[in-house]
Amino acid sequence: MKRSVKILWRLFIGGTLTVIGLFVAANFGLFGKMPSVEELQNPEADLATEIYTSDGILMGKYYAENRSEVKYSEISKNVINALVATEDERFYEHSGIDAQAVARAVFTLGKDGGGSTLTQQVAKMMLGQGKGSTLTRGFQKIKEWIVAVKLERNFTKQEILTLYLNTVPFSENLFGVSNASRSFFQKEPDRINVQEAAVLIGMLKGATLYNPKRNPKIALDRRNVVMSQMVKNGKIIKTTYDTLKIKPIELNYKK
Repeated sequence: MKRSVKILWRLFIGGTLTVIGLFVAANFGLFGKMPSVEELQNPEADLATEIYTSDGILMGKYYAENRSEVKYSEISKNVINALVATEDERFYEHSGIDAQAVARAVFTLGKDGGGSTLTQQVAKMMLGQGKGSTLTRGFQKIKEWIVAVKLERNFTKQEILTLYLNTVPFSENLFGVSNASRSFFQKEPDRINVQEAAVLIGMLKGATLYNPKRNPKIALDRRNVVMSQMVKNGKIIKTTYDTLKIKPIELNYKK
């Protein structure tokens, strides 16, 4: 065997073993604490404390993060469809890591979107934002992948979507789809229609930038992008999109 071929094989085997070693080390917490299976199954929720009158009227809240949880059945299918179509088209096909999306992100240097799945985004929220050097962020990404795989093993797809939508930040210090839908449209999350769902999911790309209260024109354009993704992924038909895209955003904002 030629010397050059031997060197290539050694580099390949050495690189593979190094990657495996990094994942094993991260899994055992050598790069920072990893959540246990129990913590994954029972994530801590910084929920707002809601104060009600004796006849059931909400008087107010105390909170660090204004967030209230809802069940999967209490979320409009329009929100689910908009989320998957826009943020993770192959959500129901992958097991936490989308190899195709990762390869695309690497070869296009992120110009055509990142490689993170919805499950990885849940993992990132559980681990906290990774800051620091490129090396530190690299270790953080490895941890996200490991937690994402564990989430897929311990949760159903519906549970992962619910966990994501209950914790994702919106603008105006609002967390979770329940508070966002109540604040921007005065609706419970199960009553949100297609165009309202597209507005809310559109905000996930940049909560302040695409806030329909602050930047209505940019938010409208983003809403229509989300609805076009819903057409592409078979969640709504083209005629529905053509009808809805010319409608203005009808807010009923009250925090």
